[in-house]
Amino acid sequence: MIDSMGDTLGVTLSHADVVRRRSGLSEPHPVLVLALECSRPGALSARWSLAGLAAIHLGRGHERKSDRTETELTVRVPDRWMSSRHARIENSFGRWVLVDTDSKNGTAVNGQPTRRAVLADGDVIELGHTLFLFQDGVPMCDDDPRDVDLAGATAAMPGLVTLMPDYGRELMRLREVATSEISVLIEGETGTGKEVLARAVHTVSGRPGAFVAVNCGALPPNLVESELFGYRKGAFSGANNDHPGLVRSADGGTLFLDEIGDLPGPSQAALLRVLQEREVMPIGGTRPVPVDLRVIAATHRDLDEMIASGQFRHDLFARLAGFRIEVPALCDRRADLGLLIGLLHARLFGGDGAAPHPGFDVEAARMLLRYRWPLNVRELEQALATSAVLAKTSEVTPEHLPEHIRTGRVPGAPKPAALTEADQKQRDALVDVLREHQGNISAVARVMGKDRKQIQRWIKRFGLDTGEFK
Repeated sequence: MIDSMGDTLGVTLSHADVVRRRSGLSEPHPVLVLALECSRPGALSARWSLAGLAAIHLGRGHERKSDRTETELTVRVPDRWMSSRHARIENSFGRWVLVDTDSKNGTAVNGQPTRRAVLADGDVIELGHTLFLFQDGVPMCDDDPRDVDLAGATAAMPGLVTLMPDYGRELMRLREVATSEISVLIEGETGTGKEVLARAVHTVSGRPGAFVAVNCGALPPNLVESELFGYRKGAFSGANNDHPGLVRSADGGTLFLDEIGDLPGPSQAALLRVLQEREVMPIGGTRPVPVDLRVIAATHRDLDEMIASGQFRHDLFARLAGFRIEVPALCDRRADLGLLIGLLHARLFGGDGAAPHPGFDVEAARMLLRYRWPLNVRELEQALATSAVLAKTSEVTPEHLPEHIRTGRVPGAPKPAALTEADQKQRDALVDVLREHQGNISAVARVMGKDRKQIQRWIKRFGLDTGEFK
């Protein structure tokens, strides 16, 4: 019996296809990302799914615009260095082939001029002063938008915008949670922008109180509770005045507990009581003080492992993880690189309202897109801040970028530790699958039957660079 969905599509679907459509499971799509218009970084980025297409036509237009038919996509960019019919991408027996269509300024892939090239996952395509990114195998669900263009969305809230379909679905759910009282736990590597995301949640929440950020790892162990919960005058030597503490400072607003995994055990117990009772007892106080706050916690640590080893309280975790979201490492957000560059450029190069900054030259932009960013968005922000100082009002060129970004050599990269026989087998198996799928972490996770987070842990532990498998 042919399923009704198969009749609608005019094809016979396998049982697996029917289950996938009904359950909303994702399947890999080839996509084309307009990563960066070098002379208009503030235009931000766009993404188009190539699934089902036979050809994509790329060229110059009066404005950024795309038109889609059943089998073809046409993309126009207001780039005066592009030809009106600059290039096309063809689906040739399952391979995507880039063809230069007699453009005036030529076409390049990863910095190498070409007339015709078979595209691989992660390739950077240069047409005029516009850089595109080809990705083969981006997970997308049936209800994900096939085309997303952020042109002109300069007011987009940092932290809550992405071109990654799977991460975008999580951010949409987070937006829904943001207006509630549900606590949020943000996980991710250092420098991925967890605090930026937390501030966005506070803004969406509409809570009238302040956003109070606390770095739990920076508080001296003997002062954690006095800083968090406050104290009464005379509670101890040096307590010359009442001190409300950081928790009460967030009354009516949001308390952001960064690096919650670094909070000492006794302080974990005291914080748990605050969250349960919605009141805080200052040191030296005799009466608890009620507080109305929303708690967002963040950590780069693996709290699951910490709970298993007894380093983190399971009951506190349950209070903090009402909604749990992981911010991907920047090396796994290549589709968002141009978007992040554009948002940071607007802030760092905005100036005082004079003539707009001319942006980036193609070589510098290519270096920014090809670098692996092991220290995440924080490293990207520092690199752009440096280039803003050096370039001033002129176009950013490679000489304005840090040396390690120009060379692609990550500074201080750790050498992998000696491996046991079992670890070596695990590493070899991982390398084989990474090579087979050209470093695509989502594909590797599916093949190995593991969560993306576990694959990323192995990659970091074994000192691997997914860029080597592209």
